[in-house]
Amino acid sequence: MMKSALLASLVASAAAFAPAQTGRSATSVSESKADLEALAGGLNPVVKYYDPLNLSDQDFWGKGNEATIGWLRQSEIKHGRIAMFAFVGYITQSNFVFPWAQTLDGAPHPSADLVPEAQWDAVPAGAKWQIFAVISMLELWDECGGGGAFPHYTKGRQPGKYPPFTLFRDNVHFVLDLYDPFGFNKNMSAETKERRLKAELNNGRLAQLSIFAFLCADKIPGSVPLLNDIAIPYSGDPMIPFEGQFSYF
Repeated sequence: MMKSALLASLVASAAAFAPAQTGRSATSVSESKADLEALAGGLNPVVKYYDPLNLSDQDFWGKGNEATIGWLRQSEIKHGRIAMFAFVGYITQSNFVFPWAQTLDGAPHPSADLVPEAQWDAVPAGAKWQIFAVISMLELWDECGGGGAFPHYTKGRQPGKYPPFTLFRDNVHFVLDLYDPFGFNKNMSAETKERRLKAELNNGRLAQLSIFAFLCADKIPGSVPLLNDIAIPYSGDPMIPFEGQFSYF
């Protein structure tokens, strides 16, 4: 699961990151609660708008309600994308691992016989730090809008739109953009973009529930009855990524 998270960090969601658009669509920046309600109706006509904590009415950090909604939308999309990678990675790692060496000294990748959480525990601390370093750099690039190419997502950028690497590519080193690196989708119709963005949101929400179902089934036997036949007991703590290797305490 976690090796797939590394791949997610490097090539990220090439099919998931929202394409660059000009102007506003129904799934672009939702500036108000009314926009969220309209979007929710299209995503799930049965549940529709659901905000029991009234987060969409808040004003985080004194930046205004629109900035708060932009932050919430960005957070949901980002968590959904990572959850999709984690879900697919969990399934993959349960059945297949890379056949080549994991480290320079020739140590193999953790066996597929291990539950994915235990596979992560077996990854050397140095490799984990590399993963987190790459993730941190990608996060920084997102927060700075690609060096000013895009505004911040609390200041008008379409939530989920990852900035291009143009500045980095022109001044440091060649690297492909995360979204549509070969330009295959530049002529995509507005209707197709709208449909794919809604599918991404729904798939991301389902993936968040699904990956936590796997984690709970492994950690708490019987907690997810549908997974009882495939769950493998795990004695560690999936919420402590450096368990036994590093701790502040």
